[in-house]
Amino acid sequence: MRLFRPLAVGLGGLALALTLPAGAALASNGTFTWLGPGGKAYSLQNPPDNRCLDMSQEARGAHNALKQPAAVYSGKRCRGHETQLAPGTVAPSGARFASVVFNPR
Repeated sequence: MRLFRPLAVGLGGLALALTLPAGAALASNGTFTWLGPGGKAYSLQNPPDNRCLDMSQEARGAHNALKQPAAVYSGKRCRGHETQLAPGTVAPSGARFASVVFNPR
């Protein structure tokens, strides 16, 4: 039970960070998926373009099923080692990342 609450708070924070009001920004078309703690799959539909999003928990195995490119970074705020993901590509399953930007400029 002690582990559940921080995990729930982290997931809630991620959900809030990824939510935008309708029409607030341009969005990439498609789905971006990744694996979180325990190998649980997460996805994001039509994420905003050109906006760095920090992951609130462990993230690895990014799959870019968008029509636009994405870039994942080893550090928060889209810093550190960058891995470009062309549309339809998958990062190695063990490749961890801490932030992502969609359709980078």
